[in-house]
Amino acid sequence: MAFGNVLRRSASAVVPLAIRAIGGQRYRHCSALLSAVNHRTLSRSSFPSILHYSSTSKRPSSDASLLRVIETEIKCAQESEDHDQVNDVPDAFPFKIEDNPGQQTISLSRDYQSENVLVEVHMPDLVTGDNDDGDDDDDTEKSNQSSIPLVVRVSKKNGPCLEFNVTAFPDEISIDSLSVKDPQNTEDQIFYEGPDFSDLDENLQKAFHKYLEIRGIKPSATNFLHEYMINKDSREYTMWLKNLKKFVEA
Repeated sequence: MAFGNVLRRSASAVVPLAIRAIGGQRYRHCSALLSAVNHRTLSRSSFPSILHYSSTSKRPSSDASLLRVIETEIKCAQESEDHDQVNDVPDAFPFKIEDNPGQQTISLSRDYQSENVLVEVHMPDLVTGDNDDGDDDDDTEKSNQSSIPLVVRVSKKNGPCLEFNVTAFPDEISIDSLSVKDPQNTEDQIFYEGPDFSDLDENLQKAFHKYLEIRGIKPSATNFLHEYMINKDSREYTMWLKNLKKFVEA
């Protein structure tokens, strides 16, 4: 019985020293050392308080592994971001850009004669790889191209506005829909928004394409926006990864 008491006192002295010696190391190292002391000197029930301290005060090894993966991904994203940035706005670009970090879209604005033109630009729909299945029709060709969605609103003072939903492909603008919006209408009211744009007379479709082109929605502008939004997507992804890292580290 005396020998058993000596053994337990010796173990209780060894374990705190071991904890202090490895205080800066990860949880898995602490657990391994405690297991070794437990195996050689005394039963698990002899120091339950020490085991409880180790399991609650150290970050789980799975979190440490997750942090390493996130840090590697951040490094790769930053390297890609450094190579791909395009920051120069073309001199002929007619819009003012409002880009708020953390948001999914950017806003463009300009005045044209007595009108105000607002454009909401969304993240690009990127197509990678070779998706060519041998068809040569226009729809198949467009489906194999990257694009950016735009919402264009043209308004005049104290009146309704025209709202265009547009898809911008390389060197081509496609109008998906057109509606007349009254800012005084409430959201719970459902108003007639016109036929599908593709059902309009061909001459009317061409006239509206020209209408947007005059107001700055043309391939020279949307091609720049395509590259701009790809770079924004890279920046937002890097920021998102850093926010993940902060959460896991907290």
